[in-house]
Amino acid sequence: MTDAKKPIELDQLVAANDLVGIRLWLAEHPPYEIADALTRLPPQRAIIPFRLLDKERELEVFEELDPSQQQAILMGLRDSAFRELLEKMGPDDRARLIGEAPAKIAARALAGLSPAERRVTAAILGYPEDSVGRFMNPDTVILHRNLTVARALEVVRAKGSEAEIVYVMPVVDDGRRLSGMVRLSELVTSNPDTLLKDLVDVFTPRVYATDPAEDAARLVQEANLVALPVVDSEERFLGLLTFDDALELIEAADSEDIARQAGSQPITGHYATVGVLRLARARAVWLLLLIIASTLTINVMQGFEATLEQVTALALFVPMLTGTGGNVGSQSATAVVRALAVGEVRLRDLPRVIWKESRVGLLLGCMLATIALIIGSLLVGTAVAAAVALSVVAICAWASIIGSTMPLLARRIGVDPAVVSAPLVSTLVDATGLLIYFSVARTVLGL
Repeated sequence: MTDAKKPIELDQLVAANDLVGIRLWLAEHPPYEIADALTRLPPQRAIIPFRLLDKERELEVFEELDPSQQQAILMGLRDSAFRELLEKMGPDDRARLIGEAPAKIAARALAGLSPAERRVTAAILGYPEDSVGRFMNPDTVILHRNLTVARALEVVRAKGSEAEIVYVMPVVDDGRRLSGMVRLSELVTSNPDTLLKDLVDVFTPRVYATDPAEDAARLVQEANLVALPVVDSEERFLGLLTFDDALELIEAADSEDIARQAGSQPITGHYATVGVLRLARARAVWLLLLIIASTLTINVMQGFEATLEQVTALALFVPMLTGTGGNVGSQSATAVVRALAVGEVRLRDLPRVIWKESRVGLLLGCMLATIALIIGSLLVGTAVAAAVALSVVAICAWASIIGSTMPLLARRIGVDPAVVSAPLVSTLVDATGLLIYFSVARTVLGL
């Protein structure tokens, strides 16, 4: 029996300039798979299959791409196709694309829009860059609270095709102030003569347009919402943050946190197409800062040089202690950064966090110290082993406190907690851990 023939990938078809094969491949794959395949191609090659897409699927694929990839595609389109594609985009996706585009592309995009779409896009771009106003979609069916169910369904039929989502709809009063939300399923199953004000869910969460977009996205996730209403300072309805946009925001925020926790600048775009120089530049800045910070460890070693000369066996355990302290601190920092991101921990919880993490560190230290005592006794004798074991307990407790405190303090002064997480915590714990180690050793050994 022979193995099944391996399917041909889009990049192979593009490399072979097989236009017929490209069309067949595009017809057999859903938009999200096509978008993923396009991101793996250089921009000058990605435009070839994109131009071969059917008009009905072109927009679906385009909106699956991130803004940097969309910009590359737009640069390869003629003016007429450029304008047509932008005009068909949702206002929120269009505003996000223009907001991140270079000035030349942004000006070209705005100039090609119809007056109505230009006004809507300009209004969204007027909100702060990281605010939920930049990600809301104003194209939705708005219902008045005094409408009957029958009349509301007529409005949905008339305007629903223009809205991104009709599963839930905002209900407003005469001043366009938000009363709450109503589900389409309720409209369909309710008495036609019932007034919307008797059906509306007045407890639906809402956010202001200037609120942080990530916080709003987390709220969509926590409250299991299909869409989150966005209002202005006077409670007037402006638009909806839909669940798909919320998921993208959370993914982007988590990707940024992961990069910063690893000591790297976040990068945009698909990893497969990001250049080596760009990746190195993103990582180099933090590595330079960390190597400068690590000189603290060297200074500590120099300060205790006389101690090491008297008991050279102490040097054997330095890598183990610094590694253990760094690992414990990194674990603590990662847990707190994650808890901050999902709203499980707030600034006022700092004393509770320190109390909990210090106990966790002590417990971990006691477990690891037992092993260190046994191994150390066999290698260098009981006295040095006891000093190492006591140091492990103290370093683990200290590392847990440092790791849990730094992200919370960073949030307090307005710095991204992920920036001061694992690498920076590990570097700081290395230096302070050595101070603890040598101080304990001097006391135990009577040096």
